[in-house]
Amino acid sequence: MSRAATGGMLLCRAEPVAVRPPAHLLRVRLLLAPAGAWSVLVPEDKPWRDGPETVAEVLSGWCTAIAIGTDRPVLSLWWEDGRTGFALAGGLRRTVAYAWDATGRPAGEPDAMRTLSARLGLDPVLDLAELERLTRADADPAVDGEARLLALVALLTRAGLTLPPGLAPGESADRLRGAARVAPGAETLEWSGRRDAVRAGLDAVERGPLGPWVRGPRARLLGAAQVAAGAPLLAWAAHRRRPGWAAAGAVLLAQGAASLAYDRARALGGASSVSGPWAAAP
Repeated sequence: MSRAATGGMLLCRAEPVAVRPPAHLLRVRLLLAPAGAWSVLVPEDKPWRDGPETVAEVLSGWCTAIAIGTDRPVLSLWWEDGRTGFALAGGLRRTVAYAWDATGRPAGEPDAMRTLSARLGLDPVLDLAELERLTRADADPAVDGEARLLALVALLTRAGLTLPPGLAPGESADRLRGAARVAPGAETLEWSGRRDAVRAGLDAVERGPLGPWVRGPRARLLGAAQVAAGAPLLAWAAHRRRPGWAAAGAVLLAQGAASLAYDRARALGGASSVSGPWAAAP
């Protein structure tokens, strides 16, 4: 692995069918593949190269957006010039992050590993002890940041993670993309306009854990809350030029609008009404 490599991936503890709808709403080209009981997402491009956000910030925003859309834990892994780290998002719960510099010196939230263990259902004694070893600079001074991130990924195999061959922290973005393209069951996700937004939003609601909330007062309450949260977040992110957080706001806004529209269409006589005029939109 090269210390000069920059890249990242998203790991979602859900099947690709649940990850696909909210991932579409990110409006970026992604490669999606099964990873055991998880799904892995690899960016086709390098959006951090020309924007104001670092790779860690871009992937953290995407991580939050996918977690909101699936209501499942999502882990973003990133590496840049020997520095490595992760962010863990889970629905609307607080995102936690941790990082290591090139020498393996840790920096992050003190409770990040405990939160990671609890949200992923890892062993609260043995697995947590191994996670906390990764936060001690004196545990093994010879282990650098990349090795610590690799150790974290290896430990996640106990939670059902099986990365496809060639997908490993520390590889360049180009190598990751090449490996993801030939992974079993891999597919390319690409934004195709408002039609995808509507369909993806409806799929996320119907197939996700909030399925019982797709119609009636609870669905309207949920949709209104998502719109109320997503609109100001999207406006703030656009003003501050934060594309990662803009993606999270867009997911909230689109899913809220789709939920409200779906409930309205069903009330007027069937879900087919939803796909009528919107399906023809560019």
